Amino acid sequence: MGIFSIANQHIRFAVKLACAIVLALFVGFHFQLETPRWAVLTAAIVAAGPAFAAGGEPYSGAIRYRGMLRIVGTFIGCIAALIIIISMIRAPLLMILVCCIWAGFCTWISSLVKIENSYAWGLSGYTALIIVITIQAEPLLTPQFALERCSEIVMGIVCAIVADLLFSPRSVKQEIDVELDSLLVAQYQLMQLCIKHGDSEEVDKAWGDLVRRTAALEGMRSNLNMESSRWVRANRRLKALNTLSLTLITQSCETYLIQNTRPELITDTFRELFDTPVETVQDVHKQLKRMRRVIAWTGERDTPVTIYTWAGAATRYLLLKRGVVSNTKISAIEEEILQGEPVVKVESAERHHAMVNFWRTTLSCVLGTLFWLWTGWTSGSGAMVMIAVVTSLAMRLPNPRMVAIDFIYGTLAALPLGALYFLVIIPNTQQSMLLLCLSLAVLGFFLGIEVQKRRLGSMGALASTINIIVLDNPMTFHFSQFLDSALGQIVGCMLAFIVILLVRDNSRDRTGRVLLNQFVSAAVSAMTTNVVRRKENHLPALYQQLFLLMNKFPGDLAKFRLALTMIIAHQAPARCAGAGKRRSLRIPSPASTHCRSRDFCRK
Repeated sequence: MGIFSIANQHIRFAVKLACAIVLALFVGFHFQLETPRWAVLTAAIVAAGPAFAAGGEPYSGAIRYRGMLRIVGTFIGCIAALIIIISMIRAPLLMILVCCIWAGFCTWISSLVKIENSYAWGLSGYTALIIVITIQAEPLLTPQFALERCSEIVMGIVCAIVADLLFSPRSVKQEIDVELDSLLVAQYQLMQLCIKHGDSEEVDKAWGDLVRRTAALEGMRSNLNMESSRWVRANRRLKALNTLSLTLITQSCETYLIQNTRPELITDTFRELFDTPVETVQDVHKQLKRMRRVIAWTGERDTPVTIYTWAGAATRYLLLKRGVVSNTKISAIEEEILQGEPVVKVESAERHHAMVNFWRTTLSCVLGTLFWLWTGWTSGSGAMVMIAVVTSLAMRLPNPRMVAIDFIYGTLAALPLGALYFLVIIPNTQQSMLLLCLSLAVLGFFLGIEVQKRRLGSMGALASTINIIVLDNPMTFHFSQFLDSALGQIVGCMLAFIVILLVRDNSRDRTGRVLLNQFVSAAVSAMTTNVVRRKENHLPALYQQLFLLMNKFPGDLAKFRLALTMIIAHQAPARCAGAGKRRSLRIPSPASTHCRSRDFCRK
């Protein structure tokens, strides 16, 4: 595909983005809003942000969820700005410095919460700064300004959601159904590798891929939960399937490690059973039936405990998978599985990294304040806003430096593109709302295609171009003001990039040590005699930490194996404690649920 080519799968979202921009523009001018630019900018960012993150058209619900986060962040930022202004209106310099600290504080919180919720906190930080900077000339208009900003942002979000609904958003449900089948086949193939006890590098690659796929499936579950309330039952099943998938990985890896010292524990019967290749989920289902018959024939004591546990988890996986596909009412057997151990929430291991982000944001905003006061530049306030935006949004991402570079490229591209609209297109179309809407629709369409390709600078160019062209009511064309705004954006992004380079993030090694300490602590705590704590499900939290470790230290097999060993050590005491009370491997029918005299109920 060429650099300027347009793929068919990119057209629908590009039209959706153009529709959101045009709808926000029309509604803003129709209701005589003072700055329709905010509504248009909000609609563009809310619609394009998930597409840039996904590298294509986002799933249904992603735009709505991002819009809700933007509303929450805007309201938090407006309330914080009002409190700061009321408390410190007599000391303007102190007021701005407190706003800089507030922006850093919000960045610190956004680094600790879930990544899907971090956007609201990052937005609240620079929203307060925007309000405080804007009302410097007329502080008495603060409540009116905050109310106008909230209303226009809400209007832009509503327009983005309406455009998303008009163009039949893409559902993630079908991909979840396909991934559930593929994941079970991959789990069986991993168990085959572990029983064969082949090359350790091949096993490491296989379980690493499965950990990533399980984490991706959990992300799909979050998207499905945001999509519609009719997927509540499927969402409950998918939560349990996440734990079952991690259990299958753990038992497979433990089977591999057992054979390092005691290969005789895996008998020839099970080696022959797992020699049969599988290609589809139906093949896995047939093999599980054979496995349950073999286990019932050989007896519980002659069956390796890891294979017994693996077969039970795979059987329950199949049952819940059928429920996810059909989305039917949860049966009594499924309810028993879903009412398992309570899942323990993971504790963040990136506190030092969050503190580095706090200092990066705070220092960059203070540097922007000093630059503004020292130069007296009229667009120094715009540079400060861009500093806060870049540092607040970039810090939560894995590579903040590349995000800052993306903003720099975007603001540089916005200068000639914005000049074209400011000097030629908008002055010739302002007498016709139709022509004005068409001109901005063309801008949104082509930048929407580039955003889906994740082109460097595309997201920054979209936001920066809309920010500097005249979309106010009434429109005024002052070239010096346009040039100051464009240069202020560029200078602000460069200052933020300089601060990111100077304040180095040396938290990687410390985060790795904290993660390994948490793994060891979890393994030791599993030996507790507290019955309530034994029933807690730590597996999703441990694998979430393992996934973070894999992202922080790609290719470091020693750390991965140590962490996996600690996870296995954590699971072993709980499994041994329940060895006398194992679950049935056969899923009983409703008529035989009362028959539990033996471990393997027969119809």
